[in-house]
Amino acid sequence: MSLQSGLEAFQQGRYQEAVEILERFSRNCVDHDSSDYLSAQMWLMKAYQATEQTEKAKLLCQKLMASENPKVRQWAETASQSLSQPVNQPSTMQKAGRAATAGVKVTMGGVGGSLALASGVTMTLLFGMVLVLGLSLVLIVGSDNPLQGLAIAIVFTLVFNTAAFFLSPFLMDLTQGWLYKTRWVELAEIQRFSPETAKVIRQVCQEKNLKAPRLGIINDQNPTAFTYGSLPNSARLVVSQGLFTYLDDDEIATVYAHELGHIVHWDFAVMTVASTLVQICYLIYITARRLGRGGGDNKIKDAMQTAGFVAYVFYVLGTYLLLYLSRTREYFADHFAAETTGNPNGLSRALVKIAYGILEEGARSPEPSRLIEGTRALGIYDHKAASSTGTAYRVASDTQKIGRVFLWDMFNPWGWWMELNSTHPLTGKRVRALSTYAEQLGLPTEFDMGKVIGEGKTLNKNKLYGNFLLDIVLYGAETIGFVGGFIIGFILLSSSANAGLLLGAPLIGLGLGILVKALVMFPDYQQATATDILTLMSDPYASPLRGQPAKLAGQLIGRGDAGYKFGSDLKIQDRSGMLYLHYASRFGPIGNFLFGMKRVQSLIGEQVGAVGWFRRGVAPWMDLIQIQSENGTIVNSYHRFWSFILGGGSIILGLVLMMFLSST
Repeated sequence: MSLQSGLEAFQQGRYQEAVEILERFSRNCVDHDSSDYLSAQMWLMKAYQATEQTEKAKLLCQKLMASENPKVRQWAETASQSLSQPVNQPSTMQKAGRAATAGVKVTMGGVGGSLALASGVTMTLLFGMVLVLGLSLVLIVGSDNPLQGLAIAIVFTLVFNTAAFFLSPFLMDLTQGWLYKTRWVELAEIQRFSPETAKVIRQVCQEKNLKAPRLGIINDQNPTAFTYGSLPNSARLVVSQGLFTYLDDDEIATVYAHELGHIVHWDFAVMTVASTLVQICYLIYITARRLGRGGGDNKIKDAMQTAGFVAYVFYVLGTYLLLYLSRTREYFADHFAAETTGNPNGLSRALVKIAYGILEEGARSPEPSRLIEGTRALGIYDHKAASSTGTAYRVASDTQKIGRVFLWDMFNPWGWWMELNSTHPLTGKRVRALSTYAEQLGLPTEFDMGKVIGEGKTLNKNKLYGNFLLDIVLYGAETIGFVGGFIIGFILLSSSANAGLLLGAPLIGLGLGILVKALVMFPDYQQATATDILTLMSDPYASPLRGQPAKLAGQLIGRGDAGYKFGSDLKIQDRSGMLYLHYASRFGPIGNFLFGMKRVQSLIGEQVGAVGWFRRGVAPWMDLIQIQSENGTIVNSYHRFWSFILGGGSIILGLVLMMFLSST
């Protein structure tokens, strides 16, 4: 039996057969220092783990940790961290198949829009924004020659962006090395972890006439992957060690193919330039705002203030254009991976298992991962969306339970609204697109999205959409109240000499907005029902505005703030999943800090009962009301209290200002 036969058996889920083949190959191999023997031992350890032969896996891992090969030692040290946890999907969950041959074309059917159009429109508008703002600043200075000012503005824009374009990858290299200790490796090492991945990299580079990207590995068990660079032939493709821990070989290959899709489409280059342009808009806004506050010619100050306002508007618009482009490129990279590997089901599984891996690692760590937080925009998966999908995967014995959490992504109007602020499409939408590619290839789908769509069509449309427009208004009630109050105050000022109207009326409107929103966000919690996290996350009607009173029983497993040792937010885990708990002290930010510094650490590890308002956005969470532990410790949280204090205080302050200024 050959090494390749053992790897193929493992990749196809025939783990016991893989054990037998790899054991036989290892016994017959004479050179125990050869790369084939070491690869067989590494895969044998994973096969032992997959067949729940934990003791054999541990013994073999210890042997590999003593290897003279430093790369094998490092791999074994990392793999040892996962030996106490299952890394494969539930044994009762069967994998859907893949195409017999790779490279078969599948149509996107309108999914994701047009990448070329999105890139072109985004880049054109952003270049236009920077050019107009750069020109305005040059001319405001008082150039005697407008044409010269135009030339300076164009040269400045081109030089700055060209420098940023070519230097950004090297700056990223330094940042990655400093923050995450990225280790650059050869393709041969990737092949030991995932043979199919090496084939995919060679295939794509040969077909697209590309130089192989620089390959990096970060020693972190949170599964993620990302790419960056300036030109396709100088691209960097970096993954975390967790990708090899939680995903099978064919799934790893689809993730690499996805990232190669970004390189082939020049996505990272477009995003690098577009991101730079957005930041230039913000820098111009800051500069113009500062100059507008200085002394001197009032006309110049007014012009600077106008330029600053326009720059800020361009910055906001540019940010949303950038987010739209980012979401579009993810769809096209998924499509590229599906065509290249002929395995859209593998990428669907990979996305779900990445969510599961992020959830599992989050449960083991007292603090969220800086890697996952810091690479959110670059990574293949938005970690904030991991809770619901990862929770379902953890406990599901069939794909239907996982599919139910996608109902919110597919049908809840808040999903569309929240997605506007996300760098990635919602997971349900990506899995739906991948399922259509599988159907085109004549394959059974990993997740029966047709059934999910069918269930979605039976949802109560009035409950989903009936109050959505009103809820959008209520979601911005503070801003609407403030602006409305200012307009009313300005109108009343025309018939009154009370200058306090311009100050007091906006504050009264702000306070009323806060109070109205609070009444909607924080309903009566006395009737809160006991439930679990998966049930909450499977609710297609959940909202980020209208809180759902609920009781949870579970263990506090860590803080909710990435990299913040004194964070006051917590993570709770029950038998079905993990959820973030948002705490609010009666004493405001100072109280939050003191709670995070003095109390949180003593609560971690406690079995507790938590009462709060569940909310669902891109990331689900619960606004805490109370935590009660088994030893009698009670923690009270005051979200509603502060809403009433701020709302009422704003109204009182507005009335006082109006009364005081009317008497002077």
